[in-house]
This record gives sequence, structure tokens and C-alpha cells, in this order.
Amino acid sequence: MSAVLPPALASALADALLVAHAGVVAFVVLGEAAFLLGGRRGWRWVRGLRLRLAHLALTGFIAAQTWLGELCPLTLWEQALRARAGEATYRGSFIGHWLDRLLYIDAPWWAFVVAYTAFLALVALTWRLVPPQLAPRGRR
Repeated sequence: MSAVLPPALASALADALLVAHAGVVAFVVLGEAAFLLGGRRGWRWVRGLRLRLAHLALTGFIAAQTWLGELCPLTLWEQALRARAGEATYRGSFIGHWLDRLLYIDAPWWAFVVAYTAFLALVALTWRLVPPQLAPRGRR
């Protein structure tokens, strides 16, 4: 038996998920920029192996889902919550409206495949230009 989710709660959860989705996008894009800049400036934290592995795995997942023609699971979950809330579009709330305009671009699918694949290639190149450290200095 499935639990009943009130429309107002579904809408609020969809907004929260959209904010989280924006955070994921920020981590992928700004993280890459930080790795490149930090590598040039000697910032040690940009060479953290766990952080870099998380970034690479997430970027690889994003590229793979576009290759397979799939939508992001966060997008699917948010859309299901919006449907549950009775919202046909993202115009249901201020947060949803503005984050939607920032995150979702109307372009052919192949453009996303090319863009995400190119970004994944940049992330892989960054591993060569700014290699992560296997262990922090002094702890080997």
C-alpha cells in the first residue's frame, strides 16, 4: 500500500530536489573549474583522491545516461513529484521557476550528448594535468 503524499508536500519536495539538483550541477561544473585553477595555484585540496573520484564518477554517470538516451534520475523524481502535486510545469513556485530556467536548456538531445561527453573528456584530461594524490603528504 503506497503512502498518500499531500500535493503541497510533493511540491515542496520537488522544489527541494531541484535545489539539490542545482547543487549537483554546481559540484560538477565549479568543481572542475576549481581543480584546474587549484592545480595552477598549488591548492592541495584539489588533489584529494576521494573528491576527485566522486567528481569523475558523477561526470561519467551523467555522460553515460545521455549516451543511453536516459533522463537524469533526479529530473525523473522531480517530475513525478510535480505531477503528484498537480503541477504541469515548473511555474508552481518561485524556486522551481528560476532554478528551472537555469538548469534546463531546450536543445536537441545530441547537443547534450556532445556537451556531456566533451565535459567528461575535460575531466579526464584534468586527471592528467592535475593528478590526485593517492595519500596525503606525510602519511605514506
